[in-house]
Amino acid sequence: MKQTILIVDDEKNTRDGLRAVLEERFDVSLAADEAGALALMEADPPDLVLTDLKIGADNGMDLMKKILKRSDPPICIMMTAYGSVDTAVEAMKQGAYDFVTKPVNIDRLEMLIRRALRERTMQAENLELRQEVRKTRTPDRMIGRSPVMERVFETIRQVAPSKATVLIQGESGTGKEVAAQAIHALSNRAEKPFVAVHCASLSPQLLESELFGHEKGAFTGAGERRIGRFEQAAGGTLFLDEIGEIDPTVQVKILRVLGEKSFERVGGNQTLNSDVRLIAATNKDLAAMVSDGTFREDLFFRLNVVPLMMPPLRSHPEDIPLLTSAFLKEMAKEHDKPERLFTPEAIAALETHTWPGNIRELRAAVEHAVVLGNGSELKLGDLPSSLRILAGSAPGENEMNLARIEATTIHKALEECAGNRTMAAKKLGISRRTLHRHLAQFGITKSLK
Repeated sequence: MKQTILIVDDEKNTRDGLRAVLEERFDVSLAADEAGALALMEADPPDLVLTDLKIGADNGMDLMKKILKRSDPPICIMMTAYGSVDTAVEAMKQGAYDFVTKPVNIDRLEMLIRRALRERTMQAENLELRQEVRKTRTPDRMIGRSPVMERVFETIRQVAPSKATVLIQGESGTGKEVAAQAIHALSNRAEKPFVAVHCASLSPQLLESELFGHEKGAFTGAGERRIGRFEQAAGGTLFLDEIGEIDPTVQVKILRVLGEKSFERVGGNQTLNSDVRLIAATNKDLAAMVSDGTFREDLFFRLNVVPLMMPPLRSHPEDIPLLTSAFLKEMAKEHDKPERLFTPEAIAALETHTWPGNIRELRAAVEHAVVLGNGSELKLGDLPSSLRILAGSAPGENEMNLARIEATTIHKALEECAGNRTMAAKKLGISRRTLHRHLAQFGITKSLK
């Protein structure tokens, strides 16, 4: 199939002459003005546009800017009888592939067109190849061979190339942000920014400014204009973690962006367009929050186009050795320690632990052992005391029995409360402060909520 060229020039002799020399190798269409060129662009987008700088009353530079704003724009080459270095430089700055002067040297023009189209073909083939590779490889930084994780990987591979909004749900520490990064990395937006916002850490007013930006003087302390995260993520992915914590006012604004693809900065009047793929995550039951009236139903359906549930670690313990091995290498490198292995006894303790803090807790336990372990192997005694107690290796028989009962009870409460410390303390009939003291005593890490 021949590649296509659109020639735009108000001089009929020039249009016909160029078509005569180019149509043997290419499919050529002609336009005498900007309106005609844009109409042809709409009907049958060409691979390359060759346009005069002056098209009657129209400006070829303006036409080129409009063409280059299109998705998958063609290559643009400018022609002019008024050529100058300044004009050539300006055309190149605005995105022109190259620049030729009139009268046109046909040999040079043909060489330029062939080279430009060859590069375009190679770029398209490379992009297609990268997309094929992305479809088949394991998502970056995600580890697991269990059936439940394979289903997660398959969903990520399927949804990544689309524009669909994704709602990731799961307990704390299950890797929701890592999953969001994997979707971004496997998408066509991978070369653009991935911007993460942790909604629960900001007040409603600050979150609105963080997401949408603000104009100078919009509120006390707004000393200058600030670009928000939607603008920072232009062309890429915006990840909203803990979406269940956001205020109803901000829910409305996010709903508008998802529906109309537009927003205004806080204190601003200018409507800005948004080209952002949104991924949200929560450890809460958003459907239940909709029933309770604490989360907008319309926003829930906008976010939940593709749901992705991250499983708790206790549901795929067969992945613990693989995860442990990866964390051992990572932590040895991070803390400048030799790469070592766990003893069978330590591995058994890791595999039998219930991990209320999920993968994040496992990672912290491995880091604890790597940092404090001194031998050629990492032993059970190098793990946090909570794991040692539950494994029955803490020193002092009488103390061990009491401590083991306490630690087991606390772990059970945390597991039943999905790692939520406030709820676990209430369940145990103790204060949150007392629970914290016991967690520190047993060496339970901060990975839990």
